[in-house]
Amino acid sequence: MTAPSGAAAPTEPAPAQPGADPDLLYTEPEEDLRAAVRSLLADRGGPAAVLADLESGRAYDTGLWRPLAADMGTAGLLVPEKLGGQGASAREAAVVLEELGRAVAPVPYLTSAVLAVTALLGCETDRPEVTAPLAALAEGRSVGVLAVPLPTAPGTLPEPAVRADADGALSGEVTGVADGAAADVLLVPADGPYGYALYAVDAAADGVRVAPGVPLDLTRVPARITLDRAAGRLLAGQDTARAAVTGALLTGAGLLASEQLGIAEWCLAETVRHTAQRTQFGRPVGSFQALKHRMAALWLDVASARAAARNAADALATGSPDAPVAVAVAQAYCAPVAVRAAEECVQLHGGIGMTWEHPAHLFLKRAKADEIALGTPGRHRAALAELVDIPAP
Repeated sequence: MTAPSGAAAPTEPAPAQPGADPDLLYTEPEEDLRAAVRSLLADRGGPAAVLADLESGRAYDTGLWRPLAADMGTAGLLVPEKLGGQGASAREAAVVLEELGRAVAPVPYLTSAVLAVTALLGCETDRPEVTAPLAALAEGRSVGVLAVPLPTAPGTLPEPAVRADADGALSGEVTGVADGAAADVLLVPADGPYGYALYAVDAAADGVRVAPGVPLDLTRVPARITLDRAAGRLLAGQDTARAAVTGALLTGAGLLASEQLGIAEWCLAETVRHTAQRTQFGRPVGSFQALKHRMAALWLDVASARAAARNAADALATGSPDAPVAVAVAQAYCAPVAVRAAEECVQLHGGIGMTWEHPAHLFLKRAKADEIALGTPGRHRAALAELVDIPAP
């Protein structure tokens, strides 16, 4: 297995054993990977640099994406070595997303290295139409997005808004596609001669228009993608296409919980740091009992969120049959924790937390946007009730 630059090679996950307890602890290679990614993000300036760069007009931080995705090899963590990737698993990808959440990094990792890559892996990977874009994504040479609205939840596959004709020309419009303006290749579900099918479309091709939307989260901009007889390459049809898109959404939702965990961890750590230094009446405000209780309660929430996110990543990595349950639990729990941690961070910073100059608002906006991404907590709770045979009210 090829090791990302600056990190030890990740270990192969053990195959799932029926009834076996998941191992939620971080392995030494995972911690090495975390250290490498965290060091890179720190060198880039962290959240303060993200805030300073927001008005650059760029779709994403291209200066960060190349060393992260290509030089370190993180874009190919989920891709087998024989297909040009690192041959790692969802556990390693989850570690990367934790660190990206801590830094609110404006890079298309979730959308390209997770959603798009997983969708391609769900197709027949012995076909050049699939292997060529997959290798490009795994090597960080291009960015791909799955052209579905970001709020789409696993298990709720909507009917495609795009139609395909017999020649593979695609027409239609998809809104709310996260990182759509950053994409080099679009993976477009469409209805046509083959029924439900998945096509690859070059973002720069004739007949493709990508218009960035007005975002809540300034670090992950949604886009409206309009296709007017754009040339599409068939990747998969019928059941294979549906399974590929559904699997990508499930993996994306499960690993999004790790990004939400990273958001919550930064917010808690920054709040503790600030309240330990900010004084009032001659004492650090963090020593006041009311604030200590709030931060202690938040610490417990974050610790529980870590367990839920790790369980989802481990279930996806081992191919556990309980992966849909683990993902639903993780999303139902981690999304509100990230929002609550960001809200506490803003409030306990006092006046400075309300200003544009402090990066706390970036975390709150990312947490709120993530809360509706790939299904709301309520949608995942309803799915969980169905999965464990508990009728929802």
